[in-house]
Amino acid sequence: MQFSEKWLRSLCNPALDSDALCHLLTMAGLEVEEVEPVAPPFTGVVIAQIVSFEKHPNADKLKVCMVDIGAGSLQQIVCGAPNVVAGMKAPCATVGAKLPGFEIKAAKLRGVESFGMMCSADELGMTQAHDGLLVLPDDAPVGADMRDYLSLDDRKITIKLTPNRADCLSLAGIARELAALTDTPFALPTAQPVLPTHDERRAVVLEAPQACPRYVGRIVSDVNVAAVTPDWMKQRLERCSVRSIGAVVDITNYVMLELGQPMHAFDNDKLSGAVHVRMPKVGDSLELLNGQTVEPAADILLIADDVRVLALAGVMGGNDSGVTAATQNVFLESAFFQPDAIVGRARVLGFSSDASHRFERGVDFELPRAAMERATALLLEICGGKACPVVESVVADALPHRTAVAVRPSRLRRVLGIEVSDTDIQATFVRLGMQVSPSVEGFSVMPPSYRFDIAIEEDLVEEVARVVGYDNIPAVAPVAGITMLSLPEDRQSPHRVRRALAARDYHEVISYAFVEEAWETDFAGNTDPARLANPIASQLAVMRSSLIGGLVGVLANNLRHRADRVRVFEIGRCFRKDAAGTPVAGYDQPMRIAALAWGPAAGEQWGQAARKVDFYDVKGDVESLLGAQAVFEAAVHPALHPGRSARVMLAGAAVGFVGELHPAWAQKYDLGSAPVLFELELAAVLTRKLPSYVDVAKQPAVRRDIALVVPNGVSAVQLQSVLQAAANEIVRSIDVFDVYSGKGLEPETRSIALRLVLQHTERTLEDAEIDQAVKAMIAAASEKLGASLRA
Repeated sequence: MQFSEKWLRSLCNPALDSDALCHLLTMAGLEVEEVEPVAPPFTGVVIAQIVSFEKHPNADKLKVCMVDIGAGSLQQIVCGAPNVVAGMKAPCATVGAKLPGFEIKAAKLRGVESFGMMCSADELGMTQAHDGLLVLPDDAPVGADMRDYLSLDDRKITIKLTPNRADCLSLAGIARELAALTDTPFALPTAQPVLPTHDERRAVVLEAPQACPRYVGRIVSDVNVAAVTPDWMKQRLERCSVRSIGAVVDITNYVMLELGQPMHAFDNDKLSGAVHVRMPKVGDSLELLNGQTVEPAADILLIADDVRVLALAGVMGGNDSGVTAATQNVFLESAFFQPDAIVGRARVLGFSSDASHRFERGVDFELPRAAMERATALLLEICGGKACPVVESVVADALPHRTAVAVRPSRLRRVLGIEVSDTDIQATFVRLGMQVSPSVEGFSVMPPSYRFDIAIEEDLVEEVARVVGYDNIPAVAPVAGITMLSLPEDRQSPHRVRRALAARDYHEVISYAFVEEAWETDFAGNTDPARLANPIASQLAVMRSSLIGGLVGVLANNLRHRADRVRVFEIGRCFRKDAAGTPVAGYDQPMRIAALAWGPAAGEQWGQAARKVDFYDVKGDVESLLGAQAVFEAAVHPALHPGRSARVMLAGAAVGFVGELHPAWAQKYDLGSAPVLFELELAAVLTRKLPSYVDVAKQPAVRRDIALVVPNGVSAVQLQSVLQAAANEIVRSIDVFDVYSGKGLEPETRSIALRLVLQHTERTLEDAEIDQAVKAMIAAASEKLGASLRA
């Protein structure tokens, strides 16, 4: 929420400068996001009146003006503004004035002397408009300082409120909070009842009292809607980022900003019969003030008359019943709508409004009558007219019920860790507008009607902490023995994995756990993902079951910024459903690690020729994480190229996959060329095999090369596994060094050449035992895989 500091100080003015005031609000939970001056600093600018002017003798677009600046004599000033009129009042920068970026000096313009400069709002830094001189009202005092006249030493303060502090979505609420924090008195403009001078009423019928238990309406007749909004009101609205529309609408907006009660004005002549607050009926539709036509869902509360729908309750009015230039009689609405009846309704329709923002967080249910009187008084003052009696319909049992909350001073002191006397505790609650009465263990505190966030004892403890000031609560370090638990030797920490990937030139990224539904379909083959009940954006509506989508999104974003090489990884939680289709909760959601590489395998350099990263580069990265025990099997994955992907196996279990992104997805997401990526279960990466001591051999190793012919369906990994299982203790390693198929072999077969290294640590091997070991492995391959020794 943005507001004027001067407006706030007109309600409560503690002895604090602007910086101290903003710090106090922030530490009390009303975080000040931004402080912006209304206008940049300038001096020497006064209100001036153009007495007369004539055309410049040497320039078609310039005028020579005689200007009264209140100095007793007229000043000659050359001006090029298109809206110069004799008798008008506008800002004038006198000789010696300092404006943003330059200083005014006496000068000659095309041969004519000029002693000052007539100013536009843009030249004073107040706006970006370029529409000529800033026209001031006729009653502006000539010679007065512009900064004082327009209150340009004001500052616009923007605060960021948490959803539970809807009571501070108004100047009255912030002033009330400031008064409690500083023990300074504050005063709101009086809202005395306006006596009716005309007896015309419109009945109000509450057909949905659980959603709207209080509705206040009033007719004001013979209103001059063409009346001009006073400058003081326009100024306050603009400094709260609210655009001035017309006097009637401006008044309702002003009351909302001042008191926190959203209001609406209907054209009374366009209403038929009673006003009904009800749920939708079949066939209901409404064109809103923003031009959008809606057919309200069954849970959207409506304001209607006997004939048609008039407005979405607490959200936005209808276009057909709104105030126009032809309006003569106005029906004012001031109501309380339950937060549950308003929350999320505007978002479902694709927009938001100031009214819904407040109602869905909670508006003071005792405020509508006072707001009606305040709005009526302003309307009569500015637009004239005749006030009719107030019609109030209320269902008391449906209004929010306030329950006294017990607080124990002893527990409050124990929780805060500071001494606060019972007297100070009671005084704090009273300053916050609460009713306090003694109880057996402490106090019984009744929250006011505007506080929806006081329900338990801890809420009251927090209130005392805010008023005392978090800065005044000492930070005392706990005194206790701290023991760092050692990590088992067969596990490594995620931070070590991060460092390992960073050392291989990857950069860590963090992406949203909620993703586009198309990502789940494309990259995980998941057509039934876990859906969010209340997504923050329509395109982020499901929970991820794979990290690939986030990495591809990061790649696409980097490519839009013309990156020529991308290597990224992420460690994060994925979300899955159980067999019944219910999303699994808590720590049962798997943690995974995924990485993506795109572009050159290495950065540009002189030491090696440039080449694109390929499957084997990333396979090497996987092996660096899992060790030599990792096994890769050809497999199909929905995200990957069918001929360039593999399943990663560890101890016989699948722990992930590695491969090149499917060409269809590379084209769909405008990646140019396909990246290579992997995704692994983090638990498998964190588990590592402990090294064990092996005697250093004293005798030379023996190498034997064999070539086995196997069916095409047998992979090299399968063959290695069978040979390894049949090998005895003298076989040190079995490595594939060649694969051949074609001439000289039977159809549907291929030759796999392997290098066997045999060695004994204590003695020299004999040919017989070497031959026996090799024959045993060949026999096992022949029996289990149908392999034969190639001639």
